[in-house]
Amino acid sequence: MKDYYKTLGLEKNASKDDIKKAFRKMAHEHHPDKNKGNTSSEQKFKEASEAYSVLSDDNKRAQYDRFGSAGPGGTGFNSGQGGFGAQGFGGFDFSQFQQGGGFHFNQGGVEFDLGDIFGEFFGGGSGGRGRRPRKGANITVDMEVSFKDSIFGVEKEISVNNSKFSIKIPPGIESGQGLRVAGKGEDGPSTNSGQGTKGDLIVRIWVKEHPVFRKEAFNLIMDLPIRLTLALTGGSVDIEALEGKLEVKIPAGTSHGEILRVKGKGVPYETTGGIFDTGGRRGDLLIVTHVEMPKRLSKRAKDLIDELKGEGV
Repeated sequence: MKDYYKTLGLEKNASKDDIKKAFRKMAHEHHPDKNKGNTSSEQKFKEASEAYSVLSDDNKRAQYDRFGSAGPGGTGFNSGQGGFGAQGFGGFDFSQFQQGGGFHFNQGGVEFDLGDIFGEFFGGGSGGRGRRPRKGANITVDMEVSFKDSIFGVEKEISVNNSKFSIKIPPGIESGQGLRVAGKGEDGPSTNSGQGTKGDLIVRIWVKEHPVFRKEAFNLIMDLPIRLTLALTGGSVDIEALEGKLEVKIPAGTSHGEILRVKGKGVPYETTGGIFDTGGRRGDLLIVTHVEMPKRLSKRAKDLIDELKGEGV
């Protein structure tokens, strides 16, 4: 059984933030573009990606922690399950296969067509229908996008096997997520049934970090330094949001570390007119205030503060 925690160098009680940081570190270190021809780094990158895809998903992680896989019949075929009965191969349910109609099984991001596998063993496809045209291999490529594009979505041009086409990246995509483009992979091998079908293209997205904003679920978070006088008396400041300038009101008596919420300025999660339309529902912008204390005070400022003491300030 694969130990995904060990793969990322984590303890079992690691937080989601710990998992993300560990994956980013390994992805940066072993990324194929930085280690061309290094099969060891390529393997570590694949293992880290597989571990992250499970541990970053709350449901998959819970199943993995309970069953030692991404589900009762999920990743990895564990030994000692008892023969090849309906539930005997790593907990996998073969009853669907026995009833006819082939299907795909995903193991660590790699798809297996069990109909083809059993056809090779027994000389025919699933359900005794004869072998169907085989699917070509998938192609996986990496694409880096800006933080802003990951929030609002973007259309990017990509070139694979001397063929150029556009791919739509949806709003709110996470770093490490993959987009599947059907029929853009390798050609399938020819069989007695004819030419095989093309595999798919998997585009794995990597999001650049932003110097100001960070993302948490559907909310955007930023830190905002404010002067002591503004925190005491209140007022407004202009900030440079992802969509341009935005006026933020600072209530009088704002404390250090207080969170100001600007509704509807976060990550889109419901669109109304297409993948890039942000007229639908969105998360919020959370502004964490950092009250800046003056390091030096003039004599007049000190005198004024002394006067304020008498007012209970």
